[in-house]
Amino acid sequence: MSQTHFSLRRRLLQILGLTAASWGLSSHVANAQTAKAPEQLRIGYQKSAVNLVILKQQLVLEKRFPNTRVSWIEFPAGPQLLEALSVGSLEFGLTGDSPPVFAQAAGKDLLYVGAEPPKPDSSAILVLKDSPVKTLADLKGRKIALQKGSSAHYLLVRAVEKAGLQWSDIQPVYLAPADARAAFERKSVDAWAIWDPYYAATELAIQTRVLATGRDLSSNNSFYLASRAFATQHAQVVTVLFEELTRADRQAQENRKEVIKLIANFSGLDAGVVSLFLQRRPKSPVGPLSPQTVADQQRVADAFLQLGLIPKSVKVAEIVWQPSARHA
Repeated sequence: MSQTHFSLRRRLLQILGLTAASWGLSSHVANAQTAKAPEQLRIGYQKSAVNLVILKQQLVLEKRFPNTRVSWIEFPAGPQLLEALSVGSLEFGLTGDSPPVFAQAAGKDLLYVGAEPPKPDSSAILVLKDSPVKTLADLKGRKIALQKGSSAHYLLVRAVEKAGLQWSDIQPVYLAPADARAAFERKSVDAWAIWDPYYAATELAIQTRVLATGRDLSSNNSFYLASRAFATQHAQVVTVLFEELTRADRQAQENRKEVIKLIANFSGLDAGVVSLFLQRRPKSPVGPLSPQTVADQQRVADAFLQLGLIPKSVKVAEIVWQPSARHA
C-alpha cells in the first residue's frame, strides 16, 4: 500500500470517526431536548417555600413544560404534604427536616432529590412576653405546642436535650400551626415551636419572646422530595426544576421588594411579615444533597429513634436520589 493511499485511508477513517462522534453528540442533545415531560406535575408547597411560590406566581413551569398539566397544592405543614406524596397525589414537594424521617420510618416510598442550605434562624420556640418561662430548663412540666413530625419537632427535641431534660419532662401538644397559634394566644399551652412565616406573623401580631432559635440546635434544612416514579422516569425534568428554583432564589435575593409584594399578594400575609421572614432566610440555591446534609439528616433520624418517636431505624442515604444515576 502506497504512503499516499495509506494517508488517504487514515484521513477517511478520521473523518468517519469524527462524523460518528458528532452524530452521537447530536443524538444526545436531541434526546435531552425532547425528553418526555410528564403529562401532569403536581407540586406540594407551603407558604414558606419561597422559590416554589415565585415559580407558581410567575407561571415559570407552565411555560417550560407547555404540554404538562402543572398543579399547585398548598399544605399547612410538611407531614401532610408527604402523606399526599406517598399516596400518589403529588410528584414533587418541599418540606423541612423531620417529615421525611417520619415518612421513611412509616415505609413511605419517596426520594430526597434536592436540598436548600440550612435556615437555623427561621424557626423558634416562642413564649408570651409575660411568661414565667425564661430558659429552656423552665420548659420542664410545661405544655408545648408543635406540629408532630415537622421541623419544629426536631427543634424541640434538641432544645429539651440542651436543657438537660428528658422528653418525658415536657408535655408536647400536637397541633397544626393555625390551631397551635390559637392555643398559644389563649395560654392553653406554655410555649410554641414553630417556623416562618407563622413565626414572623406571630412576632409582629402579639408580644412574644424567643426562647431559642435553631442556632446551635438544628440546621433546619429544607428538602425537595419526589415520588420514585417521577424522579426515575423524568430525571431531566428534575434538573430543570433545580435550575428554575435556583433562578427564583436569585430573584428573591436581588429583587427583594418585588418578591415581598409577590409573596404577600399570593399568601395574604402582611408585607411586613414577608419582609421579616425573608430577612432570616439565607441564599437558597437548590442542588443534590451533599454528604454533610445526608449526615445532618441521619442525626435527625437517630434522635427520633432514640426517643422512640419513630417505629424503626432508618438509613437516610437509602432514599437519596443519586444524580449520577439520573440518565441511567
